[in-house]
Amino acid sequence: MINAVGNPQTVLLFGGTSEIGLAICAEYLRKGPARIILATLPGDPLREDAVAEMKAAGATQVDVLDFDALDTKSHPAVVDAAFADGDVDVAIVAFGVLGDAEELWQNQAKAVATAGINYTAAVSVGVLVGQKMKDQGYGRIIAMSSVAGEKVRRSNFVYGSTKAGLDGFYLGLGEALREFGPRVTVVRPGQVRTKTTLDHWAATGAKEAPFTVNKEDVAQLAVAASEKGKELIWAPGEVRFLMSALRHVPRPIFRKLPL
Repeated sequence: MINAVGNPQTVLLFGGTSEIGLAICAEYLRKGPARIILATLPGDPLREDAVAEMKAAGATQVDVLDFDALDTKSHPAVVDAAFADGDVDVAIVAFGVLGDAEELWQNQAKAVATAGINYTAAVSVGVLVGQKMKDQGYGRIIAMSSVAGEKVRRSNFVYGSTKAGLDGFYLGLGEALREFGPRVTVVRPGQVRTKTTLDHWAATGAKEAPFTVNKEDVAQLAVAASEKGKELIWAPGEVRFLMSALRHVPRPIFRKLPL
């Protein structure tokens, strides 16, 4: 139950080793102690580190659930287990894969798997958690989208299309749940400094994009927006104006931009 000062007592993270997801959990723990539930891929080598990170951040209890995004038939049991010991106040959907953009549009199996993880699995857990929170009569869902889904670019259109789908689903879910009490916040970050992105830049020679932010910055924005009941935020906020301008660029011109 969310306590008298507005802090959640139980936070569920789908993508239990996600750096941004863990940063959001840590931001909640900075405000007060809570139980953290990490739903993560069986055998993930980062599991123990994630548990230790949450304990060091002040979690009163850290539970770990096996969660395979592609095994959607197992998702009802995972969500039931997460809610078995009481209400879940906040659920964070922060799992996903990026992949090699040029390989994805030419490799059917990898494209389908990416869509399955980034979109289908996100819909699966969204429906299940949404129903649980509807029954509770309250709760918050934070869904990690991307500016890549706002206007899909040639440079990463398979990934961008999955985020566009996730984005639309969770905005709609928020509308559907609104009359019953729960709230949904969709977060659209630009580039975020994480170990994954730093390793990618080092391997490819890519440079940091404008408006790149730290994961802690995204976490602060996400938590503040969720607490205020906001439906949608950009991280950083300035990206909103950039994407608003790009959204109206005609496609013949848009395809020539260095994106």
